[in-house]
Amino acid sequence: MSQATLYQRLGGYDGINAFVNNLLPRLQGDDLLGRFWQNRGTDGIEREKQLLIDYLCANAGGPLLYTGRDMVLTHKGMGVSEADWQAFFKHAGDTMTELGVPEQECKDVVDFVSSLKAEIVE
Repeated sequence: MSQATLYQRLGGYDGINAFVNNLLPRLQGDDLLGRFWQNRGTDGIEREKQLLIDYLCANAGGPLLYTGRDMVLTHKGMGVSEADWQAFFKHAGDTMTELGVPEQECKDVVDFVSSLKAEIVE
């Protein structure tokens, strides 16, 4: 019997969509992180949200194809700091807690996102 993918364990597309829809307003409303969404139009934010959903689904073992840029190019020049990184993780943790994501899946998400740090933090 094959083990379920992280995508499946997170509730598939609907679970990842719920995570992103809970997380993004937290990030946008954060005093430190909100600057990344200043002067962005609604359409651009919605496009970015969909790319994030696709990226997470594809990298969690789901059937979606991510067609966006890689993490280095996406974040180049944004000035993402260690403080930004830590603030992001706090919000991500709060989101997973609010959504009742099980401990093992939380750990797996943290491990995956942590593996991207060198590609995101300048």
